[in-house]
Amino acid sequence: MTDNANIFAHFLAVAEQAGDKPFLVENGATVLAFADLDARTGRLAARLQALGGTAGERIVVQVDKSPENVLLYLAAERLGMVFVPLNTAYTAAELAYFLGDAEPAVVVCRPADEAAVRDLMTTGRLVTLGTDGTGSLLDDLPADPVPVALRKAEDLAAILYTSGTTGRSKGAMLTHANLLSNALTLKDLWGWHADDVLIHILPIYHVHGLFVALHGALLAGATVLFHRGFDPAAVIADFARGSVLMGVPTHYTRLTAAPELTPAIAGNMRLFLSGSAPLLAEAHQRFEAKTGQRILERYGMTETGMITSNPYQGGERVAGTVGYPLPGVEVRLRGDADGHGGELAVEGPGVLEVRGPNVFAGYWRMPEKTAQEIRDDGFFITGDVATQEPDGRITLVGRAKDLIIAGGLNIYPKEIEEAIDALPGVDESAVIGVPHPDMGEGVVAVVVPQKGAEVTEDEIRTALEGQLARFKQPRRVIVVAALPRNAMGKVQKAALRADYADLFA
Repeated sequence: MTDNANIFAHFLAVAEQAGDKPFLVENGATVLAFADLDARTGRLAARLQALGGTAGERIVVQVDKSPENVLLYLAAERLGMVFVPLNTAYTAAELAYFLGDAEPAVVVCRPADEAAVRDLMTTGRLVTLGTDGTGSLLDDLPADPVPVALRKAEDLAAILYTSGTTGRSKGAMLTHANLLSNALTLKDLWGWHADDVLIHILPIYHVHGLFVALHGALLAGATVLFHRGFDPAAVIADFARGSVLMGVPTHYTRLTAAPELTPAIAGNMRLFLSGSAPLLAEAHQRFEAKTGQRILERYGMTETGMITSNPYQGGERVAGTVGYPLPGVEVRLRGDADGHGGELAVEGPGVLEVRGPNVFAGYWRMPEKTAQEIRDDGFFITGDVATQEPDGRITLVGRAKDLIIAGGLNIYPKEIEEAIDALPGVDESAVIGVPHPDMGEGVVAVVVPQKGAEVTEDEIRTALEGQLARFKQPRRVIVVAALPRNAMGKVQKAALRADYADLFA
């Protein structure tokens, strides 16, 4: 492709081959063709340069999903800047931390947020970008594009901040080599080709939507049907033209519930992918029964991109597992609870560690935290507890921080959750450990009933008596209307632990 390690140079090489083919299509209209990618990113990169953006400097972006937001990301990479996307749900207090930590040269926000963001800034220039293509960022675009910056493989391409459920949010530093290696591997593994049409429903401030989805389409020269939000009916209508869909479990649950979803409607699609949160085996099976297609579940992290995948071809997609390590990616399990010591556990359960070209360069301005999480031999401690079958297949059983230790015994929440989720009338559950005066931690199950169903604490505890060892059985069951989730659909167990911290006091 190109000798330049800048990931945008690789995208541009594909775009030149794709020519006038549509890249981004919204509401049936082409909003960006591959042939226009060079000129439009070049002028926008020149605008960023005029604002003070240079290679290696950070650009913080907190704007809504739009085609212009995609162009902004590509223009920033073209210029060699370090892209720092932020969830639009972050509060002013959270944004103040990110701005102070990243020290950006350029900040892009929504027009309505301009005054509030300006008050928080200590460095850089502020411009705006609206959902309709307006905003000061697009004012006075230079006529002459800037060339693609020459970048080394180890140069930073992006910093993505982790959720920060405990302590300060950490900025994961991702290099051009990290992003490109993962994208090229997935292109081959998932069979991306130029005739593919990706239905894009994910946010683009996150690894899943920004990197896994868009990078795959860009490297394949594939068209993207661009959705700013998630409307099940609109997505299903696109199945006739689409071939690939990436979503989170909530998306698939809502699609399965749509009466218009049938095997015939989904017949043109070749690949449904799920990630960012565990997909219940029952949800996997319901979707297959409705469409005749098996979802491909994979596993990754902000710090690593994708780590494992169920097979696209040549193997079985097993519900409840995340498949095998990607080519070139090594994994191993440690048999301790916190992942910072202990002996290797061949089959587990143990804390999953990963090494490969996809593993990030460390945490931005946190050398001590980086040293804690990346071992001397290069293995990154994921914090996820997993088991591994003799053939290499990985199954996640929980987070190390979610491990419950009651009376000196280790309890993995996923085992209990699966037993509860299988009970009549239960939609989903989350199992947590909270302080207990005698046991150290007490097991608590937070349960959401199915619509129209009624479940009680006594019914659930009675049903579990014959299924789980006594020490694993919940001491309390709390029935709620919904579980707290973040923007990517992950259950926020830290919030649940805080809510019920005094339950056994």
